[in-house]
Amino acid sequence: MERLLPKTNMIKQLLNEMENTNVKNIQNDFLRTWDEDDGVIRATLTLTKLLKEMYVSNISPRIYNSGIAISIFRDNSTRTRYSFASGADLLGLSVADLDENKSQMAHGETIMETTNMISFLTRAIGIRDDIYFGFGHKYMLDVAKSADIGYQEGVLAQRPSVINLQSDEDHPTQALSDLAHLDDYFGGLENLKGKKLVMSWAYSPSYGKPLSVAQGTIALMSRFGMDITLAYPEGFHLIPDIEQLAGKNSKKNGGSFKVVHDMKSAFVGADIVYPKSWASHAVMEKRTELLKKDDQKGLEVIKNEALAINGKHKDWTCSEELMKTTKNGRALYMHCLPADISGVNCKKGEVDKSVFNTYRKQTYLEAEFKPFVIAAMILLTQYKEKLPRLMESIIERKEKIYM
Repeated sequence: MERLLPKTNMIKQLLNEMENTNVKNIQNDFLRTWDEDDGVIRATLTLTKLLKEMYVSNISPRIYNSGIAISIFRDNSTRTRYSFASGADLLGLSVADLDENKSQMAHGETIMETTNMISFLTRAIGIRDDIYFGFGHKYMLDVAKSADIGYQEGVLAQRPSVINLQSDEDHPTQALSDLAHLDDYFGGLENLKGKKLVMSWAYSPSYGKPLSVAQGTIALMSRFGMDITLAYPEGFHLIPDIEQLAGKNSKKNGGSFKVVHDMKSAFVGADIVYPKSWASHAVMEKRTELLKKDDQKGLEVIKNEALAINGKHKDWTCSEELMKTTKNGRALYMHCLPADISGVNCKKGEVDKSVFNTYRKQTYLEAEFKPFVIAAMILLTQYKEKLPRLMESIIERKEKIYM
């Protein structure tokens, strides 16, 4: 049955929270969570929940009557690609996917020119660039700078926001979706303090997975007083600066952060486990150089070397036995998806089939927040301090959209 009326009290509460958050330091783009202060992070989370509640209450948050959101995916994607499309549509924006091979970029068109040519009626540019280690974040900065120049010179009537849909450094839409899920699951951000979260490397029969999910997780969750254990085999460290950032955040916010090289000991007493494969730092650096040279033979060699290294750590898998060692044997299992599930989509992978099936619904609910996170990022970067009043006016109209 259709929900005809909104949860008025819940929406009013979230709106009040929005009005009481300080977003004056919001950037023009949302590229890394650690670029934003606590007020902006909390505002993003609150707006995410508000947009979700408006959606299920049939109150349309369509702020835009026209305009587009452009997606640029330099890597494969399911959840993030369609979350960007649905989040943009939620706000009234049409979505256009830029295929670089079908654009003049394939013929050497500059980032400056491309950015301005696609931005005349554009409100947001979402970019996934996680393949080239050391280049993805820089590419997004170049797009943002090009948009700045176009707007300042009067070429663009409005300055589009650049939204990071995953770079080599961070995956903010995923990290904030994860945070929203934890907020919902544990009944508030204040209840995360003291919880033990294990971000662990896990075995995968593939190679070259980005480091950015793990990096985004420890960088963001360490801001909420959690006790974080980062576990990985020797050689699979993350970008050192980001590990150090997580340590500083934890110390500042009353939590703790440590690195271990044993998955079994890491899981003991955990409240939350996040077993996820990523490539070694050294492999990603070598792979980037080979990709730049289009050295297919070299790529095949490094692939086989990396898979052989992975194969030495097949015991790094989230099993029923490991889950029994977590707090009360019932830690929350998390994953950004798709997971490598033993006996389902691979012979041996990150997680046992039985464990994944137990928490499958929770991983789907975790993913459900992402369209609203992306919509929140677009709105905050576009409207900044004006946003709370704008949202209030929309809610007052109680415009309904029937699904």
